[in-house]
Amino acid sequence: MGGPLLVAVLLTSLRIWPLLGAALALSIFMAFFHRDPERVPHGEGMISPADGLVVEASQEKVAIFMNHHNVHVNRSPLEGRVKSVEHGDGGHRPAFFRSSSKNERNLIVLETPEGEVRLTQITGLLVRRIVCYVGPGDFVERGQRIGMIRFGSRVEFSIPPGYSLRAATGDRVRAGETVVAVKAR
Repeated sequence: MGGPLLVAVLLTSLRIWPLLGAALALSIFMAFFHRDPERVPHGEGMISPADGLVVEASQEKVAIFMNHHNVHVNRSPLEGRVKSVEHGDGGHRPAFFRSSSKNERNLIVLETPEGEVRLTQITGLLVRRIVCYVGPGDFVERGQRIGMIRFGSRVEFSIPPGYSLRAATGDRVRAGETVVAVKAR
C-alpha cells in the first residue's frame, strides 16, 4: 500500500506529472482495498467470517464470495481455540465457481464450545496471497481478525451441531457483524 504512495512522492519531486495521477490512483485503490473497519456483531450466534455474497448455504456448509468491493479481512465466526492451520497449494480459478475448491487454500480448524468449525480461505482468479493471522493453539474471540485474502476470493465454513442456519443463498453478509446461524432451541 505504501509503495504506490512512495512512487507518487518521488514523481512529484522529479516533476513527472503524467505518471503522478496513476500513482495516486493506485495508492487510493490499495488503501480502499486494504481497509479494515471495526465491526460489532448484530446479535447472538455465529457471525459471518467474511464480507460478500452467500453463494452456497446448507446446514453443513456456507460459502461466501468476496469481490473487489468487499473488505477482505476474515474474522472468527465463534470463539474457540485454533486446532490446526493447513495451507494447500492449487490453481486460481474464479472464486465464485464451485470448482474453486481446487484453488490454493488455507484451512483453519477451530475447537469451539459448540463443536468444531472448519473455515477455508480460498484464493480466486487474480489472488495470489492468503495471509493467516493465527496459528495452532491460539485462542480467538468471536469476531476477531484471523486473516486476509488479497483481492477477489471465497470463504467456506461449517456450521457446528446445535446451530440453525439463518443465512440463505443470495444474502449479502458482513464479516464480524451478520449473524449467519443461531443456537437451536
